[in-house]
Amino acid sequence: MDARAPPCNDPSLENATAAYLIAGTQLTDPALYEQYRAQARPLAKRFGGAYIVRGGPMPAYETDLWSPGRLVVIRFESMGQAHRFYASEAYQRFLGLSRASARRTVVIVEGV
Repeated sequence: MDARAPPCNDPSLENATAAYLIAGTQLTDPALYEQYRAQARPLAKRFGGAYIVRGGPMPAYETDLWSPGRLVVIRFESMGQAHRFYASEAYQRFLGLSRASARRTVVIVEGV
């Protein structure tokens, strides 16, 4: 689904529980994806995000529903913060680079 995330103004998403943006990717154009990656990391940091997983070896034990080639996990302080990052105009400006260079599934989940 390529729909742009709606702006997040829901106060219930501002809680003390961390949230994680998880992106599973299969690169189709690694060189173009590098252009996306070079912009995504500093922007996530501006929104309070911290990369805790970015690529690397990934043994897959069960793959009935999902088998990404590459995995990225970014920790945010709240669901609202993660949603604001994804929906931001700044992120949307270069998100097309990722969509043109990789197949992706992106979710945001609340931590425990």
